[in-house]
Amino acid sequence: MTSSIRNVIFDMGGVLMTFDSKRFATIFTDTEEDAELLDRALFDRNEWALLDAGVISHETMRRIAEATLPERLLPNLHECIAHWPEHSEPIAPTNSFAAQLKERGFGLYLLSNASTRIDEQLGHCPAYPLMDGRVVSAEERLMKPDPAIYQLLCERYGLDPATCIFVDDNLNNCHGAEVAGMQSFHFITDDTEASVAQLERILDL
Repeated sequence: MTSSIRNVIFDMGGVLMTFDSKRFATIFTDTEEDAELLDRALFDRNEWALLDAGVISHETMRRIAEATLPERLLPNLHECIAHWPEHSEPIAPTNSFAAQLKERGFGLYLLSNASTRIDEQLGHCPAYPLMDGRVVSAEERLMKPDPAIYQLLCERYGLDPATCIFVDDNLNNCHGAEVAGMQSFHFITDDTEASVAQLERILDL
């Protein structure tokens, strides 16, 4: 363990759990064209960020998506909305790494831009039961990379930002953590094993 870092703060999507909207849309449609339509109507739009921010409801998100799809795809949309979190999968190297960190005495925390349905994903995240606390954007109506959300996590759990490293696949979110006084690590989702190995070196494991 390094002399300063005592707490590791994880993002969820792209770090602990997959978030592949194109795959989700493909699961609930029969053709590539329909999958693209569904993805654009639901996930790949600005309103999805408002859902994560807690500004709009899931009901509003559904209605927005319905308005942009042909009627024949509405059943597909409804199935996707109901069940996509079940297809968010654990990223094995990071979850195993979190267990290793817990054994070494690190504090573990979750800081995620996610909707109020986050527990439907975390329910099958192996690392989640190991967490000492969490902050979720929709629950707080604050979002990364606003430094206030990192500060909130530290205040809530009595953490000194200087003892924390924040792990996220979004570089802007890493910058927000640095403004809040933390160290950060830009996690590369396409090369999870290399990212975990680099984190191990940083933490002197």
